[in-house]
This record gives sequence, structure tokens and C-alpha cells, in this order.
Amino acid sequence: MITSVVNKGGRAVERIAEGEYAVMEVLWETAPLTAAEVAERVPTERGWSLATVKTMLSRLLGKGLLAHEQDGRRYLYRPAVARDAYVAAESGRLIDRMFGGRLTPLVAQLAASDRLSAEDIAEIEAILKELKS
Repeated sequence: MITSVVNKGGRAVERIAEGEYAVMEVLWETAPLTAAEVAERVPTERGWSLATVKTMLSRLLGKGLLAHEQDGRRYLYRPAVARDAYVAAESGRLIDRMFGGRLTPLVAQLAASDRLSAEDIAEIEAILKELKS
């Protein structure tokens, strides 16, 4: 099943695979970039060649998640969907799928597995306090 997100052109787009997400993170941070510039910024532990990055860029273009423009003999790539919009859609999808659309069981699961630090709890409390006022 493909969950859609709407890009800047109003078109529904496919979900981003894990490898593709690394490329999107680079472009969400700085855009537009050439394929070579993206390859330079992808974390080195991935060990990707320029050809691999170009494959990822091509996939993302095909999914409507990137846009590109020609600049001489090269292309400049930029995101066609905002990071915050994508993260919100994916977060909602996770909560819907794993927790029946309810946030409380997610927080309870995180607390039960000791995944919440004191700092996390303080931030959640501040957010809840702000929402109440």
C-alpha cells in the first residue's frame, strides 16, 4: 500500500524509501544541488557512488518528490515536497497503522521501553501545557 503526500504542485506522491530518504535529507537541508553535490553530502558510511546517487535522484523524480532544472549540461535538484509536510504525513501513517490513530499508546510504548529521556518528558509536558492554555 502506498500512502500519499501532496507535493508543492498539489500532486499526490509516493512514500520515500529509506535510501531515498538520505538523498531527500541532503536536499531538504540545501537546494538546489547537482547530483555530484548531493553525492558529496550523503553520509560517507553509505559508501554510495555517484551512479547510485543518480539512481536515487531518478527514482525520486519519478515519484514526484523532486523537481529539477537544467543548468548548462547539468541538472539542479530540489525537493518538491516540504520536509515538515512529509514527516507529518508519515508520522500520522505510523500512528494510524500501529496505534489505531491514537497518540497515547505510542507515548506509553515509548515510556515502557525506556525510550523517553527526562528531557523528552519535559518537552512533552511543555507542549501539553501550551496546548491547554
